[in-house]
Amino acid sequence: MVSVGERNVLRREEIIREGENNVNDNSIVGVLNQLMINNKRPGDHDQDQDQDQEQDQNQDRMDVVEELINIVEQVKCIGEYRRTQRKECQSLLRRLKLLSPFLEEVKDMVEEKKKIPESAMECLTRLKKAFLSSKKLLNTCHCGSKIYLAIEAEAMMGRFHYVYGKISRALDGMPYDELGISEEEKEQVELMRTQIRRAKKRTDTQDMEFTMDLMVILSTENDRNAEKASIERLANKLALHTAEDLRAETLAVRKLVNERKGHNAESTQQIIDLLNKFKKFAGVPETGILDDPVLLIPKTLEKSASIAIPHEFLCPITLEIMTDPVIVSTGQTYERESIQQWLDSSHRTCPKTGQLLTHTTLVPNFALKNLIHQWCTKNNFHLPAKETAPESPSKNPNSAFTGNEEERQILTLVQNLSSSQLDVQRKAVAKIRMLSKESPENRILIATSGGVRPLVELLTYPDSKIREHAVTAILNLSIDESNKKLISKEEPIPAIIDILENGTVGAKENSAATLFSLSMLDENKVKIGELNGIPPLILLLKSGTIRGKKDAVTALFNLCLNHTNKSMAIEAGIIPPLINLLEDKNLDMVDEILSIILLLALSQDGRQQLGQLSFIETLVNLIKDGTPKNKECATAVLLELCSKNSNLILAALQYGVYQPLADISDNGTNRGRRKANSLMQLMRESEHL
Repeated sequence: MVSVGERNVLRREEIIREGENNVNDNSIVGVLNQLMINNKRPGDHDQDQDQDQEQDQNQDRMDVVEELINIVEQVKCIGEYRRTQRKECQSLLRRLKLLSPFLEEVKDMVEEKKKIPESAMECLTRLKKAFLSSKKLLNTCHCGSKIYLAIEAEAMMGRFHYVYGKISRALDGMPYDELGISEEEKEQVELMRTQIRRAKKRTDTQDMEFTMDLMVILSTENDRNAEKASIERLANKLALHTAEDLRAETLAVRKLVNERKGHNAESTQQIIDLLNKFKKFAGVPETGILDDPVLLIPKTLEKSASIAIPHEFLCPITLEIMTDPVIVSTGQTYERESIQQWLDSSHRTCPKTGQLLTHTTLVPNFALKNLIHQWCTKNNFHLPAKETAPESPSKNPNSAFTGNEEERQILTLVQNLSSSQLDVQRKAVAKIRMLSKESPENRILIATSGGVRPLVELLTYPDSKIREHAVTAILNLSIDESNKKLISKEEPIPAIIDILENGTVGAKENSAATLFSLSMLDENKVKIGELNGIPPLILLLKSGTIRGKKDAVTALFNLCLNHTNKSMAIEAGIIPPLINLLEDKNLDMVDEILSIILLLALSQDGRQQLGQLSFIETLVNLIKDGTPKNKECATAVLLELCSKNSNLILAALQYGVYQPLADISDNGTNRGRRKANSLMQLMRESEHL
């Protein structure tokens, strides 16, 4: 669309050209026109000029109003928004729609050639800028990286508040009466502004399960079962569990990183790492993502970025040029290595279409392979050398079975769980443990084959190895939400707590992880607390392995979301070991521990134990020298403590907290800046007490 300014320039140039043509025109019309121009009275010229200016102004006003109306119509058609910002997007869209009738009335006024006050034009111009910011924000929440929007949820909330502020300020001083706006529409606009002011003050309750899963995944490097459970839940919530989903997300991440141009490298790397974890979980190769977060270009294109590779030459899974294209039963073509990895992960659907594969035979696509080679030769493009592929899991005797054979074998294994022979039971539960780890399909199949009840029964078996296998298999099965409910019906929690107290080291760790997984159901939070499951978790927190401590931290965080459990945990002595673990460099869970401490600080007993000078000094040191997220979490805890005890404000100031807070206020995370500003305001107010 040509802007108003550009259109005025074009019109001026056209007028000049017309004048030049008239002067040089030797025709009768040209002479008459020139005579008319020469014979005009001075006042006539000024009057025409004023009329032209007035017409231009009216056109400018009409353009602004029409652009505002068009923006509202455009955002109505954007479509579905990302889960993490869906509620805010719908609220913003609803408020933009509320302004449509008001804008239509202004448009009617312009069309009637009525003069719009200059103050109204200033408001409308500001409103246009606010609307454009709103449109950009809504588009980001529609097609932006799902992972970025999840990790930066609080920063995105700040952007919504910023847009709301721009809309509200744009409407300040709007001369409704001079515009002739109806009383009904005036009330509607002011109602919308009131809603915006409330929205800016509101703090949404976080989805704690979602937040904790994100914390667990971002804080770990390995592929523990507990992390896999978090990955699967997040993948489902973010709709990143199919090859097509992940392909679209890869494109969105690439666009994001190219836009960042190397800024926010730490956040960018987190997004890339999380995307790769989702890919690995779904059985999609991690290729196509460069380690360098600044460039983020497929490795095969690094030296040939200017060459546009035909879309049909790229594998739909990896977005890399294919070296060995093969056709699956649905007729789609993939790179052999990527589709084989997909199949080896127990998937039986076509990644692109989602259709069930009638067979898993891969047929070489020689025609396409020849075309690719011809294109590479013509464009001097070198295909990447393929590494020797590792042995396919299908050849491994310990891997999952295929098709109907898999169903029969799992059914036999489930039956063997109740065998009277110890050796048969032990082999069956070990195999079930392994199969339940491998794929979502296996987890569902084991549960639907009746495997939950015998596994729960084996939790109380005298053999320690069988108990460890059983609790780990239950942990794996509980990743699936429907399985979680099936398991809970069999009342496994007392036996799991017993293993947590008396089992082997590995069994204790996996029992803690299982309690975390099951406690996602609120009724299980209550049961675990009532069955005295919190003290053994605190004991694991004190004396467990690094892995055990991590499992205990995640489980206790979830349990302390329940008010009664929080009181139990404080009474059982959770605070001293948490504070000690803040100094444990090997654990690397400072943010998670501070998140639990923040929950505990909401109660009077918790604040009383946390309000020690040594702990205040620890918080101040984290605010000074921690990571951006450490600083954010430590500031939030200190704010909660200081807001209830003014003596702690003086202690924090004596430890030198003010300047680091000022730095966070300027350069911290979005939430960190808010917390730092609130704490500094609290400190300023305390000076006048």
